[in-house]
Amino acid sequence: MRQGYLQRSGEAIVRVRVAGERAFLTIKGKTCGISRSEFEYEIPAADAEELLRIADGPLIDKTRHYAPVDGHTFEIDEFHGDNQGLVVAELELESEEQTFPRPAWLGEDVSSDPRYRNAWLSLQPYQSWPEVASAGLPSGPDTP
Repeated sequence: MRQGYLQRSGEAIVRVRVAGERAFLTIKGKTCGISRSEFEYEIPAADAEELLRIADGPLIDKTRHYAPVDGHTFEIDEFHGDNQGLVVAELELESEEQTFPRPAWLGEDVSSDPRYRNAWLSLQPYQSWPEVASAGLPSGPDTP
């Protein structure tokens, strides 16, 4: 997946994403707690490529994996480029109070930390975080 941001301030974030042969334009409302409204529309891939060229800031490059667990599907994003070394699992819920399985491989809950949002990562990549840079974590193509 490649994605870029057309707007990331004010009341909405506007993102364009290319995932394989398909492309999407997504509008996300303001975050309230860990929830926010989201509207996603499929658009022609050629339009998405043009929009990525005018995106604000660097693009996000990642591979998405899916992990079904007890009737839920975790989306696991493995980041590349300047975000190499970061892997984030996400689960869409009906409400913030909804319970869900917590498999042993699931790490710390970072839902409330804005640094892990893709819009933030495009401007402040994981490899530039002081705690990551000082830890000397590998950043090459062989990093799991």
